[in-house]
Amino acid sequence: MTKRKDAHANEHAAAAAKGAEAGEPVEAVGLKPKITLFGGIGIIVGSIIGSGIFISPKGVLQGTGSVGFSLVAWVLCGLFSMVGAYCYAELGTMIHRSGADYAYMLEAFGPFCAFIRLWVECMVIRPCSTAIIALTFANYILEPIFSGCLAPSVSTRMLAACCILFLTFINCWNVNWSVKVQNVFTVAKVLALVIIIITGIVKLCQGHTHNFENMFEGTLTDPGGISLSLYSGLFAYNGWNYLNYIIEELQNPKKNLPLAIWISIILVTVVYTMTNVAYFTMLTPAEVLASNAVAVTFADRVFGVVSWCIPIFVALSTFGGVNGVLYTSSRLFYVGAREGQMPDVLTHINVFRDTPVPAVIFMGLISLVYLISDDMFALMNYMSFVNWLAIGLSVVILLIFRKTKRDAERPIKVNLIWPIIYVVFSIYLVVVPLYASPKETGIGCAIIATGIPVYFLFVTKWKRPQSFVRFMANTTVAVQKLTRSCPPDSYYSDS
Repeated sequence: MTKRKDAHANEHAAAAAKGAEAGEPVEAVGLKPKITLFGGIGIIVGSIIGSGIFISPKGVLQGTGSVGFSLVAWVLCGLFSMVGAYCYAELGTMIHRSGADYAYMLEAFGPFCAFIRLWVECMVIRPCSTAIIALTFANYILEPIFSGCLAPSVSTRMLAACCILFLTFINCWNVNWSVKVQNVFTVAKVLALVIIIITGIVKLCQGHTHNFENMFEGTLTDPGGISLSLYSGLFAYNGWNYLNYIIEELQNPKKNLPLAIWISIILVTVVYTMTNVAYFTMLTPAEVLASNAVAVTFADRVFGVVSWCIPIFVALSTFGGVNGVLYTSSRLFYVGAREGQMPDVLTHINVFRDTPVPAVIFMGLISLVYLISDDMFALMNYMSFVNWLAIGLSVVILLIFRKTKRDAERPIKVNLIWPIIYVVFSIYLVVVPLYASPKETGIGCAIIATGIPVYFLFVTKWKRPQSFVRFMANTTVAVQKLTRSCPPDSYYSDS
């Protein structure tokens, strides 16, 4: 495989030299920094606001027990996400390499820990999240058509698959198209929430305040229940670190990364809190707990014959969410392959589009596989503590680098009190569910453990059978030809 890669490198170098001699334009193949500040905000907001705000209010209220404490929980989740994002801004501007958590763990803890994070993120969390959001999109699109009854499972899955396939094509074809899709649907989903918020404000002015009288009555104080309610809230905020995964494609990251993070998370926190206030102007806590789609229940109560508009807006919201996950996840595959921890072909870039076509297609195909399962929400619950464990470890890395990389350039340098607060809170989120829901956390640990044999069989260096080496080499060449791609930092001529 090494000889083959060397041969490719020699061919591309020769092409570059030939093109340069002929005076033809010669370009390096690779991911280009095409994402502006507005595009970065669109990616973060579009990735955060997906299905969570329309599903999580029930889970947050279950663990907190009261309207007042549930609103406090939503604000706490926003502040927690903001502190984490602030810490990630230092790491992202210090380590200017795509991959976020994976890149930071590789730098701090070495290849084994980094691969386990990569394995869980790429093979379970991201594709499962994509499938769940796509299914949510399909359910809300079909709801007005099958009013009063459940849409057929086959129809839902087929529409979800079409959503994934269409957005996979968009992400393969053009980076700018993908970012534009994200921006347009970000505006649409924020508009949907603004409609709900304005309606809530009008209802408050009309005197619908009965749910806010004695708003802390019934508050629950069980630490396990509170931690699980925060899981629901933080699930809705999930995605605040996605811009770090594609930082190499962000223009002027030292300036635009922190700006995009601050603007996005402040906006989302305000929108989420006000949306929940709006829900409680018309729905009692009992009605919120009885609903599996709070926004639809709210719309049915308020908008009457035009209540169908909210499911459509929710569908638009989730469509943008699928695009955000696909866009950033394919880059994670790309970074992992670049570090030698995934098949080499996933590093290849289309020579005409400057997009990681093999990685995007791979992510899309894995996401389609998860559409087979009916109960993927349980799987996401299993992995929630794993996700926050990894993010908490990334913030620990910030503290480690302050000791081991004192002289490193830090365009952003956070006060150490913030990462310490974040780490302490992360420990609470990881440890308390061990006794509150031991089955789910146990299954999550088992899923993590599946990456260990994969690492030692396929990533570590040992003499593999020649048949396996030939198979991988032939597969790489075939994928190169099909996707018209080559390794990054190669060169091609327009001729």
